[in-house]
Amino acid sequence: MTRSEHDLTPVAAVPAASGNAIPPGRMALLFMVMLVTAAGNTAMQSVMPSIGTALQVEDVWISLAYSWSALLWVVCAPFWARRSDKRGRKAMMALGLTGFITSFVLCGAALWAGLSGWMGAFWTLIAFAAARSLYGGFGSAAPPAVQAYVASRTPRSQRTQALSLIASSFGLGTVIGPALAPLLVVPLFGLGLTGPFLAFALVGAVALVLLRLRLPDDEPRYATRGAAVAYSSASGAPADPQEATESDDPIDQPARAEAARLSWRDPRLRPWVFAGLVGGHAQAMVLGISGFLVLDRLGLRDTPAQGAGPVGMVLMAGAIATLLAQWGLIPRFNLGPRAATLWGIGAAAVGTVILAVAGDLHLIAIGYSIASLGFGLFRPGTTAGTSLAVSRAEQGQASGIVASIAGASYIYAPALGVWLYGHSDWLGFGLIVALCAVVLAYGWLRLQPDALLTGERG
Repeated sequence: MTRSEHDLTPVAAVPAASGNAIPPGRMALLFMVMLVTAAGNTAMQSVMPSIGTALQVEDVWISLAYSWSALLWVVCAPFWARRSDKRGRKAMMALGLTGFITSFVLCGAALWAGLSGWMGAFWTLIAFAAARSLYGGFGSAAPPAVQAYVASRTPRSQRTQALSLIASSFGLGTVIGPALAPLLVVPLFGLGLTGPFLAFALVGAVALVLLRLRLPDDEPRYATRGAAVAYSSASGAPADPQEATESDDPIDQPARAEAARLSWRDPRLRPWVFAGLVGGHAQAMVLGISGFLVLDRLGLRDTPAQGAGPVGMVLMAGAIATLLAQWGLIPRFNLGPRAATLWGIGAAAVGTVILAVAGDLHLIAIGYSIASLGFGLFRPGTTAGTSLAVSRAEQGQASGIVASIAGASYIYAPALGVWLYGHSDWLGFGLIVALCAVVLAYGWLRLQPDALLTGERG
């Protein structure tokens, strides 16, 4: 994200002039951690409507299968965020990737057994939900660690762009995942619709190895003054060269003076938490409905295997729009948290209205793209606003709250959206637009001006 105002090249996201700039190679590793999980999850989402149809279960049960995982994410993300303050960010990123890999292998195995007739639909969904809970419980360790690593090493005036770059890794992942998912639905070994699960588990394993080998260890050690002695890490990864200069720097030393525990109800965070939670529910409903909308309006319910391609195309179009927001609009117009949040939620409402009336693939893709562009502005806006509202010592906890809010949006919102959509298109989409309107009105009145948030503090 943080590049100069007019530079759109991701590697320049954190200006080299900053004394605490994150080196491009290190930023690439952080980007990769987020990219892999985003690509895998959106690949899964692009095939799950077809898998549900093949299993002959109602749409709402497919959405509910994610709920337990989302609930675990809400509970565990703040815990792992605090843990990263003590154990280091790298350890939590590795734990998150391990949870992702294990979950995908077991999810794929459960769905393969169901599609092959080894298990009934009910037990298949139970096994899938149980395997998915590993992602909610342990996969939730990675995003807060990545966000805290970046936020704690980025100047305030550049925080929105820097966190937007990290958020854009999700956007790029949501391009790659749906694009590859149809190609991974192969008859080899009878994998069929479960092929993407195994493929992205393997990609995750490669990412984990690279993270272990290339990202410097950052586990906090005893505080010292003066130059640090060179240390050879047990993992084989290089020691962090910034440690010698950071021993007296409060930027990323939370273990030395543990901050008071943050609450969602903290007055500094309350407006951003409310906006992120309500807007996040709207985003989760759009994502939950979109796959089933494509199957219905293109008449693909009787041929579910053919649905992965069109659903993937729509999700990919939305992901490209998200990247346009995060790689183009935010840095080009130097949008601060408040501006990104309000413009984003307004655009999301417009895209939802178009999606509601769309009758063909072209118009569905346009509506979903506009909504995704809006949410692509909204998410980095609320994330950066939350980060800027607190001190550097509280960045780990703030990142945990952000991740927890994101998980809370997926506990019941996708299932509620699909259930309402199943009864009436206008009920489902009407609620989404209403939620966007609430965020827009509330944010206009309560969110702090960008000039106050992004100004450097003494």
